[in-house]
Amino acid sequence: MLEQIRGGLIVSCQALPNEPLHSSFIMGRMARAAAEGGAVGIRANTPEDIAEIAKNTTLPIIGIVKRDYDDSPIYITPTMREIRELAQSPCSMIAFDATDRPRPQGESLEDFFHAARAAAPDKLLMADIATLDEAIRAAQMGFDCVSTTLMGYTEQSEGHNIADDDFARLKAILAAVSIPVIAEGHVDTPAKARRCIDLGAHAVVTGGAITRPQLITKTFTDAIYAK
Repeated sequence: MLEQIRGGLIVSCQALPNEPLHSSFIMGRMARAAAEGGAVGIRANTPEDIAEIAKNTTLPIIGIVKRDYDDSPIYITPTMREIRELAQSPCSMIAFDATDRPRPQGESLEDFFHAARAAAPDKLLMADIATLDEAIRAAQMGFDCVSTTLMGYTEQSEGHNIADDDFARLKAILAAVSIPVIAEGHVDTPAKARRCIDLGAHAVVTGGAITRPQLITKTFTDAIYAK
């Protein structure tokens, strides 16, 4: 899978229950449209969406399950319950939060990583990180790749944007780890995506700028009605 996605665009096809396009059927068609546009992979949420996407495209799928737990801020594939669900799905890779934050039931990231590897031995594992230190730790732990998915979305990375200072934080991560680095988060224009690849990112993930029409519409209406 890592060779298949090298140098390309992964499209995140997700819609949460409160969003207009929430539907496995719609996500399957969205993934088909992404494939026709030249995407090399799909990132998807829930086994149901993943199964439908697999019916509509042969592209490799990065699978996640978003679920909230009262004792932790982590919601991207937070426990072994979600890992087991994804292990039975047709995804090629499982992504989960590898940030330095308290996990559900106080489980350590190291213990969770090893349990996930044992429960899904045929799946690659992606570390969703927010900081340079987290990327280094994930690489040392044995993840197959890291993604900057959570940069700017955690307390430790508040105010950070992957594109700041000509992608200075992405450059630092690329220089510090030898495993593939996926650029994700705020990569919302073709120019930014191309810059990430030129800098050495293994692949780029873009979501809302392609697959969330309510957000795309808002960029236009904000511009039209700006005072």
